[in-house]
Amino acid sequence: MAMKDYSDEFKADAVALYESTPGATYKDIAADLGINRATLREWVLRDRVRRGFDPAAARPGAKAPVGAGQPAVSGDPDERIRQLEARVAELEASERKLATERDILRKAAKYFGRRDELVSRFQFVHDHRDAYEVKRLCQVLDVNRSSYYKWLGGAGARAVRRREDEVLAERIRRIHSDSGGAYGSPRVTAELRETGTRVNHKRVARVMRTYSIVGIRLRRRVRTTVPDPAAQAVPDLFERDFTAPEPGRKYMGDITYLPLAGGEFLYLVTVMDCFSRKVVGWSIADNMRTGLVTDALRMAAATRGGLDGAVFHSDHGAQYGSRAFADLCSDLGVTRSMGAVGSSADNAACESFHASLKRETLHGARDYGDSTTCRRTVFAWLTRYNTRRRHSANGHLSPNDYERRQHTAKLTLAA
Repeated sequence: MAMKDYSDEFKADAVALYESTPGATYKDIAADLGINRATLREWVLRDRVRRGFDPAAARPGAKAPVGAGQPAVSGDPDERIRQLEARVAELEASERKLATERDILRKAAKYFGRRDELVSRFQFVHDHRDAYEVKRLCQVLDVNRSSYYKWLGGAGARAVRRREDEVLAERIRRIHSDSGGAYGSPRVTAELRETGTRVNHKRVARVMRTYSIVGIRLRRRVRTTVPDPAAQAVPDLFERDFTAPEPGRKYMGDITYLPLAGGEFLYLVTVMDCFSRKVVGWSIADNMRTGLVTDALRMAAATRGGLDGAVFHSDHGAQYGSRAFADLCSDLGVTRSMGAVGSSADNAACESFHASLKRETLHGARDYGDSTTCRRTVFAWLTRYNTRRRHSANGHLSPNDYERRQHTAKLTLAA
């Protein structure tokens, strides 16, 4: 079993417990603390060296040699009896004090050993205030009593916050569920604000973390680009700038695989507007022939009512470098642009989009099952993506809403 990473505070308390317990052994104390005997012994010896003592010396509670540090013995028998009685009372009081400290530290060691971040020293004092005096608990745990009482006075406010967090968590769960489990805290925050809830994104993240509400994480990317060595050279007109001042000016596209059961694949190609990240064209097929990319570009032209004067950016896949695709771009009035060979960063926006698509539709599964289910699932997601899915590049507006807002703003300026 791997050794736990104990805090310096835990080690100091463990050493203090051993040193202050007369007659106790490393084995007994280690068992109480739930640690290894050798580990405790190492802590104790290291602490003695740090304090300048011989590591092999007896601990403070051990029996001292006869005559060492003992008060002078009176010749009067009655006075001697009084001295002995006073010494016994002193030792009994010290033993009671040490026993109390030992019990507190033993319970505290197990309490804080759980590594629960919500457990505080104040909480320990509060939970054990009926068994021990608050003053004694605060002394042993080295906390200020006034600070404890201040913390205690805020219990009502904390209870109110907990109830409010529970209500907020239910709303977050509904939004998270409606997104297909895809939304993380930024998009959940945007959705809450859209419905009139004023909330800080840090609070949303904290509540999601507390109630284990987690968005879908990225999966490992698989490269599908196969360059054509004989393709005509096309310049990079984007230079990694995937933004546009208005819709219809700059487009980008890419091909990705869609895994099916049995090791088979479908292939998806998309055409995206750089202004709003709206998917204006797509095509799905069971092959990667040139027709896959030309069909998607034709759909984009139909969606936008034409692409004349636009720039289309892609990677160096053989389909984008084909003569058929070049001729179609020429017919549609589209200028081609290509990133560097072997650099995914030169088409990063499309790469990220396809990663999000598979992350939010596969939900961690290895494949979509059959081709019919795959087509239906991807079609539904692409449609929802344009109409409802909030995009961080759009200030957490959907692509359609973002374009609509831009169009309204232009009409307002024109008026």
